Amino acid sequence: MALRDSTDFWPRAIIHVDMNAFFASVEQRDFPELRGKPIAVTNGEQGATIITCSYEARAFGIHTGMRLKEARTLCPDVIQRPARPKVYAHISTAIMASLCEVSPDIEVFSVDEAFLDVTRCQSLHGTPERMGRMVVDQVQAASSLPCSVGVSGDKCTAKFAANLVKPNGFIVIPPREARARLEHEPVTALSGVAQGIGGYLAAHGAHTCGDVARLPVSVLARRFGNMGRHIWLMCRGEDPDKVSADAAAPKSLGHGKVLPPGACEREVLLTYFLHMSEKVGARLRRHDLAARRFFIGLRAAQGWIGGTFSLAQPGNEARAIYRLCCAMLRQVWQAQPVFQVQVTALAPEPAGQRDLFSETDQKQQAVEHVMDQVNRRYGEFALAPARLLQRSAMPNVIAPSWQPDGHRQSI
Repeated sequence: MALRDSTDFWPRAIIHVDMNAFFASVEQRDFPELRGKPIAVTNGEQGATIITCSYEARAFGIHTGMRLKEARTLCPDVIQRPARPKVYAHISTAIMASLCEVSPDIEVFSVDEAFLDVTRCQSLHGTPERMGRMVVDQVQAASSLPCSVGVSGDKCTAKFAANLVKPNGFIVIPPREARARLEHEPVTALSGVAQGIGGYLAAHGAHTCGDVARLPVSVLARRFGNMGRHIWLMCRGEDPDKVSADAAAPKSLGHGKVLPPGACEREVLLTYFLHMSEKVGARLRRHDLAARRFFIGLRAAQGWIGGTFSLAQPGNEARAIYRLCCAMLRQVWQAQPVFQVQVTALAPEPAGQRDLFSETDQKQQAVEHVMDQVNRRYGEFALAPARLLQRSAMPNVIAPSWQPDGHRQSI
């Protein structure tokens, strides 16, 4: 490769790659009869809420989080597709592995997004734009799927850029042009800046990134602390956030389920709570984690009821978690109708040594270890408490913070 002038090198070069309507694109790739048609992906055949949809469906105003019934009023021809999370995870793993050919400094942001720091690769591969094109080629070779790529000098601007050119777009915003490019964009267009922060900034006369960049940084720092300083730098095209390949330990791990309308039968709720307890316990054990505190909740018309309940010592046994659920029902629930159940392990930590537990606990752990082995081989809940024969269907999903390795690999 011919030598280039040193001015061609960026002091920092970040690439953001975003798969376009990832789950829906996989369905259209694998089933050619769906190509060019509006499709909505739901969790299972009975799923009532859309987890993603094709761009053909989005043209009708359909969006993620919309109820399928509402989507059908906008587009009667929308095609429902049950999600296939294991397929999506397999494809994502292949894509993320292929991106390492461009740079080893990669942060898997979610199942369909990643950041690459290619600063150190410029002398090897050439310009950041060229490496951005390499990313497109790698994704295509690994998956035959479209993607959108943004190239810039910081993570926030790169992600903003990729969002501008969806679907299947490519854009480069050099670091020296980032501030001018963001000047007239709404500050809420930046990742992580929600309407609440946007409202506070608007009250100070700051509606665009340029407005925020001209504010004294102290205005944001006084109200939001370090996050305020971060937002100020983001608006200037100087996001200091680094690309991190390490998966952070999970702050919580939970499962929830929407109930039949107006559910108020104790036996029904106990079945759902046992179902969630088994799922949470199995995931904790799979990652060799344990937790002492659990949020046990029911959602009623007036909001969540329940609270935080604690074990005597950190644990991951479904039976112990289920006892907390029963305690919540006795102490808090007053037989009012509810429509959602939730069990969440809070601040999970590495599981302790088994010899610290009682003989009874060790026997229960041995039983659950055998159940885990059977269920891994023959399918989830192939072996389960008899009460769960009455459970409703609950297809597994990909966790929002999924990663190919570490705690985040949960399906």
